[in-house]
Amino acid sequence: MPISPVRALSALCVSCLALAVATGSARAGLVWTPQAGWTVSGDSALKGILPEEGRGALEAMNKARATEENGGRSAAMSDYERIARKYPHSIYAPEALYRAARIRLDRQQYSKSFDEFQDIVTRYPGTAHFDDIIGEQYRIASALLGGARNHYFGVIPGFKTRAKGIEYFEKILVTAPYSDYAPLALMNIAHGHQQLGQIDEAIDALDRMINFYPKSLLSPDAYLKLAQAHASLVEGPYYDQGSTRQALTYFEDFMILYPSDPGVKAAATGIADMKTVLAQSKLKIGDFYFYKRSNYKAARVFYNDAITAYPDSAVSKTARARLAEVDASEARAKNPPEPRQHNHHFWLF
Repeated sequence: MPISPVRALSALCVSCLALAVATGSARAGLVWTPQAGWTVSGDSALKGILPEEGRGALEAMNKARATEENGGRSAAMSDYERIARKYPHSIYAPEALYRAARIRLDRQQYSKSFDEFQDIVTRYPGTAHFDDIIGEQYRIASALLGGARNHYFGVIPGFKTRAKGIEYFEKILVTAPYSDYAPLALMNIAHGHQQLGQIDEAIDALDRMINFYPKSLLSPDAYLKLAQAHASLVEGPYYDQGSTRQALTYFEDFMILYPSDPGVKAAATGIADMKTVLAQSKLKIGDFYFYKRSNYKAARVFYNDAITAYPDSAVSKTARARLAEVDASEARAKNPPEPRQHNHHFWLF
């Protein structure tokens, strides 16, 4: 049975619309006015051509928008979501999801709003709202990380979900790795992990920040925070000094790379603190060999290491005093004093 020209044209338009919505190649936008309803605007081959699916979607979209304008936002939200499900290949589908997500955001249904925005950029990456959506997702993630509560049914506040904010920032990174929001997302991820006491995860985020976005305006701050994060893991002179050395390296790198940054003073303080801990660590080991083992050679090595670690410090002054004690003790050990002679007198009564 031959296909009628009208049905063939309709089928072709449906295919073209699906391709255009998925790739954004149509360069078309949607404009709504109370007089004309939704219309297709921009440089588009689809302008003026509307297959059956498109007509059904258009009628539903006009009805949903009228409901929204008249104050029925909850009902309009449900209508928009129904349109996106029923007409997924229509040019109106991403717009319907966008309108629904915005309403959910206004109702403080943050997670559902974020998921709907994510659905748009995943299924319709060519949407004209792409940049706006990433911005809205960033604000949602920031709100949750800051302690905002999801509202069930747009009314009942739930629990704080700061970890969900971190998860959303990670999704923004995957969706828009080259956007202006990507470096900001990583800095927020690091801050969120630090708030939750997850220092290793914070260090990972800051490390990604300085490696993936070295030219970002946030790089100096990331370097300094990375050094401070490593410094926060330092447990004192009696423990392993791996974190101390890492922190010292990043503080020194910061001073070299950003000599005019306002954070230089904080970095200098950090360097002094880390050098002090390293020097104290060497001093404590030297004390062990000197006082507990009488191993003068080993004690000298560690006291000299303490001086080298931070020459102009109180720790260095103490180490030099210890070296003098070592010399004196070793000299006494090599030349012990002769035993004193005692005269024994016997008294007879």
